[in-house]
Amino acid sequence: MSEESSKSSEPSVDSTAPIDNPIPGVKHVIAVSSGKGGVGKSTVTANLAVALSLAGQKVGLMDADIYGPNIPTMMGITQPPGKDDKKILPAEGYGVKVISMGFFVPEETPVVWRGPMVHSAIQQFFRDVVWGELDYLLIDLPPGTGDVQLTLAQLVPMTGAITVTTPQEVALQDVRKGIVMFQKVNVPILGVIENMSYYVCGHCGERTDIFSHGGGEQAARKFEVPFLGSIPLDPEIRHSGDVGKPIVIANPSSPQTEALKAIAATLIEKTMRSSSDDQEGAPSISSLLQKIKKPLDKK
Repeated sequence: MSEESSKSSEPSVDSTAPIDNPIPGVKHVIAVSSGKGGVGKSTVTANLAVALSLAGQKVGLMDADIYGPNIPTMMGITQPPGKDDKKILPAEGYGVKVISMGFFVPEETPVVWRGPMVHSAIQQFFRDVVWGELDYLLIDLPPGTGDVQLTLAQLVPMTGAITVTTPQEVALQDVRKGIVMFQKVNVPILGVIENMSYYVCGHCGERTDIFSHGGGEQAARKFEVPFLGSIPLDPEIRHSGDVGKPIVIANPSSPQTEALKAIAATLIEKTMRSSSDDQEGAPSISSLLQKIKKPLDKK
């Protein structure tokens, strides 16, 4: 094979760009990812979606973790999605529209699919679900860097991605891979969230850094992306997910709720500012011509 033909066969980053937008009524599509499992990504995603809704935003939540769909349980939704002709009406919980593979397969039945089937399911979640007008569509991704992440980059224009991690080094190693993966497919990193950041004893008030502390912030600094905040560890946030009542609803005054609401407020401010910059930052034709005519500065 010639060198020229070999180069032409290599996929480019641009090939992942979405061709059209199947959800034109959604202002911001945000993926929530983690480099590895067990860091509480789905818990953070569910609570962040409800926190955004409590802040007055129209919110949808897509459970893209096809193999382990936990969002319906965490959101306390027992009523399955409805139908409108050939379209799917998303289920709703706490003011959030929700779709998940968990609505369509029995709880004890594993989803044993190869990549093309997963791609098709994610595509249906975008094209066949009536999302309507939304300010935010949060997408709970499966852990790691694989088919679903690439599928998203191909299907929809992404506002950006949030990475959830715990502070210890073994989790941070995988976070770095996830950040680089999103950068390769031209998805902006909106920030890093450090979950299970520390634990405060309910009896004596002593703070313990069970999984170390500050690793998420260090990773954000290293990759020059925003650090969105830390969420403390507490058995209540686990219990609230098990019973289907997110902590931001179950205990509005808890430190976890305060942290999640602060992250939601930061996200709203960041995306609104970005939208404003996009509208105001379009250069005029005359300014573009001036830049073309102006010689490059020689240093």
